[in-house]
Amino acid sequence: MLDWLFGWKATNMAIDLGTANTLVYVPGRGIVLNEPSVVAMKREGGNMVPYAFGNVAKQMLGRTPERIEAIRPMKDGVIADFHTAEEMIKHFIQQVNNKRSFARPTIIICVPSGSTPVERRAIQESAENAGAKEVFMIEEPVAAAIGAGLPVGEAMGSMIVDIGGGTTEVAVLSLGGVVYARSERVGGDRMDEAIVSYIRRHYNLLIGETTAENIKKEIGAACLPDDGEGKTMEIRGRHLATGVPCEVVISEARIAEALADPVYQIIEAVKVALECTPPELSSDIVDKGIVMTGGGSMLKSLDLVLGYAVGLPVFIAENPLACVALGTGKVLENMEEYKASLFKQH
Repeated sequence: MLDWLFGWKATNMAIDLGTANTLVYVPGRGIVLNEPSVVAMKREGGNMVPYAFGNVAKQMLGRTPERIEAIRPMKDGVIADFHTAEEMIKHFIQQVNNKRSFARPTIIICVPSGSTPVERRAIQESAENAGAKEVFMIEEPVAAAIGAGLPVGEAMGSMIVDIGGGTTEVAVLSLGGVVYARSERVGGDRMDEAIVSYIRRHYNLLIGETTAENIKKEIGAACLPDDGEGKTMEIRGRHLATGVPCEVVISEARIAEALADPVYQIIEAVKVALECTPPELSSDIVDKGIVMTGGGSMLKSLDLVLGYAVGLPVFIAENPLACVALGTGKVLENMEEYKASLFKQH
């Protein structure tokens, strides 16, 4: 009644609730929001209340005074802090809905294929408590494959490797469903942690996660460069022996060495998935190759290293960062066609 009276209508949306970033897709408008999954909470009268969200909150990571805390409510693709996640989802819904808090949208939200029923229930309840009228869920690899333009509805095998901030989702799809899926808790965050640990161990230098992320983006690589060293970068941190800030120069080769373990874990997950794939679908994958999506797939030379390790062609999707959101959005626009891919947690 209120919608008709004032001409206001709930904006249905598809949400890629990622460990690193949250993307929101609105039918007819595409991706309307892409912000870091970070919330800054401020202590007021003994309670923690929301202070900032997204890009503003991310700039505060590691830089806050005592009464403000910057939190990442998502860990390994699932909710680690229920209250903060709920506040973040509510804020993003209202932002997309132009602050009209009483407009209750239908939401499709994606979840890791390896998440437990309890974890899925937490995501569903967060969205419901944040103001959603109805909440459906879809598994991330299915959404990623749809967003990457793979023929998931046909009777042929498609293989997707979605490397997000918290998880790597490896899945084989056919006839609109998941034939095999594997979710490894390794992704962009684990790569950042590996860089922090390596620099601490080899350079006696302590750096923050934001610095580690910048290093990964600037000179991160999955294998040693051809010239042995590759690009270099000046990094700053706190020297553990003296306790004072200092600067060192680090090379691409050293970062490739630091990232060897998470890269190996991703390759092993793909190998296990290939071993568990039915023979008929394996022949399709040999013909069409493997498609990579997610921010982690943009790590330099990762596609080449993976292709060499499994002996198959590996391609990076056209818009890897947005594939999950675009796929979830396409499902929202064609819910009848993709209804077999949607579910609710009871």
